[in-house]
Amino acid sequence: MGKKSLYDYNVNDVSKLLADNVGAIIMIDPAIDAYKTIVRRGMFEAFLKESGIYHDLILDLWFHFNGSNEKVSGEYQIFADNTGVFKEKYSRRLKLVLENEDKPHLVQLTVYPIEDATKYIFVLDEFIDSESLQESLTNKKISTIQGSYLFSMYIDLVSDSTSSINVTEISDDVVNYNLKYSEWRMMIVNMIWPEDQEQFLRRTDPEYLKKNFTPGRTSSYDCMMRNLEGKFIWVKLIFSRANTYNDDDYKYVFMVQDIHDESLELISTLQTYEEKAMKDPLTGVYNHGEMEAQLNNAISLRQKSDDPISVMMLDLDLFKKVNDNYGHSVGDTTLKLFAKIILDAAVEEKCSVGRWGGEEFVIVCREKTGDEAYAIAESMRKKVEEYLFPDIFHITCSIGVTELKADDDFAKAFDRLDKAMYTSKNNGRNTVTIL
Repeated sequence: MGKKSLYDYNVNDVSKLLADNVGAIIMIDPAIDAYKTIVRRGMFEAFLKESGIYHDLILDLWFHFNGSNEKVSGEYQIFADNTGVFKEKYSRRLKLVLENEDKPHLVQLTVYPIEDATKYIFVLDEFIDSESLQESLTNKKISTIQGSYLFSMYIDLVSDSTSSINVTEISDDVVNYNLKYSEWRMMIVNMIWPEDQEQFLRRTDPEYLKKNFTPGRTSSYDCMMRNLEGKFIWVKLIFSRANTYNDDDYKYVFMVQDIHDESLELISTLQTYEEKAMKDPLTGVYNHGEMEAQLNNAISLRQKSDDPISVMMLDLDLFKKVNDNYGHSVGDTTLKLFAKIILDAAVEEKCSVGRWGGEEFVIVCREKTGDEAYAIAESMRKKVEEYLFPDIFHITCSIGVTELKADDDFAKAFDRLDKAMYTSKNNGRNTVTIL
């Protein structure tokens, strides 16, 4: 074009200069879900096809993890159709990563709706390194501020609209979604853990929000939600009603906070304390309180079902002599080893083992008839008899077995079990009796 005076340039000159200098120009026809690339140079030669499906282009531009070419899970790609609708001019920055590259390219996208917004022109340009560095530093600050917040948006219930949507893992900037709140709510519920979906729908219902949130009020609850990788994680869902000083306004800020690691740590801690509350500290099997609860549950289950359930009581024979002759330390070791022998055998049969008190233990055998439980008890008896215990060498046990009946209550079942065990004692010990 040569050097021209500023005042000699016209529309055609500027159009040619733009076409010769921008990274890419794309024509879009959303009605037929198609695009055609008019200009592509530099990185865009590898990134863009000559033509293709508009939906796929939106996925490539938006629905990948921030600074990566790894796509978000398919469940979230349903939002692509809402992202690619433009009624007005729109501009934003994107981080695009080419195949076989690790470093993201910082790109400016500007959208020009034309022909009454029935078609679009996309203009894309890559930033120079110095600008990219400044943007990267800015994004690092933003990321630090946002911390664990994965998602945020603004909701207007009166107009049933959403705006200022930000998905941190996709971009540090807000994303242009053309999405009603009612539509978003019914789409996002599928990303919620099935058992939490009912609560999500209740807590996000517009009438619930209107009724329970005064201006300025914030509320939250925890649930499991599918992340962009398609994995369920623990999140905190936060709603806050904007304080607009107009009671007829129903505008809210909604945020999703990643609390997965903290929740897993809390769950682990609770499980540890739960186990301590349920376990006998010496032997590691269930304690008396837990076994009483399991026995009551088994009786209740048997009253409602014909599936067999049996229970057994085990008692070490002449155990008092162990404590008297060898001391309580040897006695404790003997109890722990005895518990391990019967626990190892019970686990194979999916039975629950607990210490009833002293040297007495109770085992609940679900889905086992009396005869089946008797066979398990006889096997345990032999293993105990044959085991070489430290210091005392050998000790035996007496076992009582009973199958629960449909009309049993706790007193009936336990009385029968207790009698069965003492029958074994009275019959010379080291014996199994079923009643």
